This record gives sequence, C-alpha cells and structure tokens, in this order.
Amino acid sequence: MKVGVVGSGFVGATAAYALTLRGTCSDLVLVDRDAERARAEAEDIAHAAPVSHGTRVSSGDFSALSGCDAVVVAAGANQKPGETRLELLGRNAAIFRELIPQICEAAPLAALIIATNPVDLLTDLAASYAPASQVVLGSGTVLDSARFRHLIAQRAGVDATHVHGYVLGEHGDSEVLAWSTVQIAGLGIEEFMAARQLPWNSALREEIDRGTRDAAAAIISGKRATYYGIGAALARIVEAVILDRRAILTVSGPTPYGIAMSLPRVVGRSGIEETLQPPLTAEETQQLERSAQTLREALGALEGRGERN
Repeated sequence: MKVGVVGSGFVGATAAYALTLRGTCSDLVLVDRDAERARAEAEDIAHAAPVSHGTRVSSGDFSALSGCDAVVVAAGANQKPGETRLELLGRNAAIFRELIPQICEAAPLAALIIATNPVDLLTDLAASYAPASQVVLGSGTVLDSARFRHLIAQRAGVDATHVHGYVLGEHGDSEVLAWSTVQIAGLGIEEFMAARQLPWNSALREEIDRGTRDAAAAIISGKRATYYGIGAALARIVEAVILDRRAILTVSGPTPYGIAMSLPRVVGRSGIEETLQPPLTAEETQQLERSAQTLREALGALEGRGERN
C-alpha cells in the first residue's frame, strides 16, 4: 500500500509520522512546493521506520504520487491575523483549483483525504475539481469528536476509546456537540455517571462543551499550532480507507443538507460507503441545520465573488 502526503508543514509531516508509526502503508511519499522541506521531513520520518514498521519513506514531485492508494491533502495557506474565514477560503480555493487536478492526474486511483481548512468547504470544492470517479472526503470533525470523547473520559474516569459520541456539522464555530449520541458501556452519560456515583450536572457539561470548542485556540496560544491530534486523526482515516476497515468516523462529505459537512459515516475502501443519521434531539437537529446554513452561505459568498471556478 502506498500513501502520499501533499503539504509537508506541521499537519502533513505529523500525519506522515503517524502513518509510519502505525505501519499503515508500505510506501509513503511527501510532496511540497518547497522540495527541500519535503526531503528533510521525509528523511527525518524515515529514521523512525527501522524502529517501528519499516515503512519506505521518500519525497518527490507530483509524479511520485503515481500508484498511491490514498493522498492526504494538507497543502494550503494559513489564516493571517485579521483575515476573515471567507478570505482564507478564497485563497485556498485558488490553490486547490490548481493543486487537485495535478494530484488526480498523478494518482487517479487514490482516495483524496482533505485536511486543509476550512475543511468542509474545501472538501466540497475538491470534489468539484476532481474527476467524478475520484474518492474525496475530508477530515471533518474526527478530531473534534476525539477531543469531545477525551474530555468526557476524564470526567468519567475511563479509557477514552470506550467513550462514544459525535461532533457533527462544520469543523468550526457552528459544530454540534451531539450529547444525545454519547454512550459509555451502553449507557447514556447521565446514567453512567450515576451508576459510578460521579458528579454530573449542566456546569460540567458546559465545561466539556467549552473545552471541546476552545481546544484549538488554547493549544495555539501555547505552542502556535495544533498538529498531533489531527495528524493521528488523518492516519486513522487513511487506514480506514486503504485497509477497508469499515470504521465509523465523522468525516466530511456530501449530506442531504446540500453541503459537505460531518455526519457519522461507514468509511472503507470506496471512501464514504454509507452516511448514518443518528436520532438527535430537536435542539441538536436545529443546530445541525444552522451549521449547514453557515457553510452554504460561505460557499455562496465565494461563488458570488467568482472565486469557485
């Protein structure tokens, strides 16, 4: 199995490192417009291969993506101070218009896994720039859901892998923390906490909600960027696709709401194999509809400025 990573910045390089440590693929190639950065990151990651799973790590240009089963797209502009979300979207849409066709030409059979922000809108755009036969999905709220589960697990005093619950909608300010989907050992959060005689109230729920939404900002304030969590999330998505895991992940893709955003999906070799709609409360349903509207308005504004095509 061969995987490509386009964009060798913090996120792309960390995803490549996570893929190497997990032994997800036999061959891994990094591509970046800064060829020297890609070469250096590949060489550094390659030094981890002999003490992990022996992945063959290299760098190259777009032609090096030939034969890839999946390509992580982490290339794009970062948000500048004072720059609006729409302005960032416009800059990255311009980059994707040129980038996505080049990737697809070099690796026509690869699933494209979009990581660049704003990820939902760029997933939508990437799908429009790629051939209809190309599998395209975004990292969506896989990381947000992991943050949500981590914070719940801390309060519940259990291994976070046994906490199930989803963040839905936009990977961004309008994301929906679907508390009604949370389960631990088959119990809802209130029932589980009561069974263990642990405190649970609206203040604790609000603390977890705020911690999930503000996680990125809190990390960025301390170290200027986030990359470990998303790197691991991207490796997990790649693994689900190329190894046909049929994993349930909140990746971003087409929805009945007319825009790409995150819902629970069955993810396997053909990408999103099925989209699931969990039973939500009336409030959560309204929040999800508002999240979709936020994304539709942003995409509409981009099209209104003539920057989509």
